[in-house]
Amino acid sequence: MRRLISFLVILAVLVGLAYLLWPMLKNASRYTALLSAPTPAARSLPNPLPGQRFVDTWGGARSEGRRHEGVDIFAPRNTPIQATTRGIVLNVREDRLGGRTVMILGPGGQRHYYAHLERYPDLKMGDWVEEGAVVGYVGDSGNAKGTPTHLHYGIYAGGGAINPYPLLQREWEKR
Repeated sequence: MRRLISFLVILAVLVGLAYLLWPMLKNASRYTALLSAPTPAARSLPNPLPGQRFVDTWGGARSEGRRHEGVDIFAPRNTPIQATTRGIVLNVREDRLGGRTVMILGPGGQRHYYAHLERYPDLKMGDWVEEGAVVGYVGDSGNAKGTPTHLHYGIYAGGGAINPYPLLQREWEKR
């Protein structure tokens, strides 16, 4: 009888540990899958603001001698911004240049950056998002304060910034 009780106690502890650790194990598996997945190919990413036109603003001059490392997509304030890829939320924070920002780790280890947000959805570091999930709302926060409301969308890899323009689908060109 003592052996049975000991076995049941050990089993209960193991089940409890598995229950508590499951979210971490699940994210570790997703993280590994993301890092080994291929990076996006030309025109394979959906527009984070469906239906909104945009141009290639990559490399344009910016304040403090910087160059633009992304594309700006203009839209009305509070327009929902959709994730261009599945991934894990690396951060949801505010900084001087980007204002309210969200960074998502996507396929191939690329980081997808959404900036100048008006506000955030219920999103936190470590959350898993699917392509098309709302990751923020268009605004003019950070150094965009007072400019027309827009999303700054950037992609970063180990070697630095990548021009997202060639990777994004442009619905109006398909007609």
